[in-house]
Amino acid sequence: MDQRTQVAQAAPEGYRRVYALEKYVSGAVEPRLYLLLKLRASVVNGCAFCVDMHGTHLLDEGEDVRRVLAVSAWREAPFFTDRERVAFALTDEVTRIGDHGVSDEVWDASAAEFGDEGLANLLLAIATINTWNRLAIASHAPPPPLEAPAAAPAASVAANR
Repeated sequence: MDQRTQVAQAAPEGYRRVYALEKYVSGAVEPRLYLLLKLRASVVNGCAFCVDMHGTHLLDEGEDVRRVLAVSAWREAPFFTDRERVAFALTDEVTRIGDHGVSDEVWDASAAEFGDEGLANLLLAIATINTWNRLAIASHAPPPPLEAPAAAPAASVAANR
């Protein structure tokens, strides 16, 4: 799939303004939680570019690979704190907003866990990653190519069987 346009080049002022919001929310939400939320929304939206970027960033920051992989199945995975689960539930409902909005159950749990300011910042963070996802998906932004894996010595391959 060929990239359709590069938004940053075609509309630099608009891109800078979205990036300014990104800078705000990245400082207003706990860093690890923010990265997890960006990965979760990107998984829900099916944004390969952002899944690759945020999954890689989490791994580079020392996040356990099992937690990174489990973001796609967070409800069944035992690796997340109650706080992260509340944030994931809010991320899912805001990202899939639908006709009924965010349920009272998810809203109330989020407000109790994060307070008014924390909840407002989470909403801004979720809205921001959803904006990035929509820009990347619509413009067919590709993730960087995979590096060619190094050939494994035959002895180590046989030993792992």
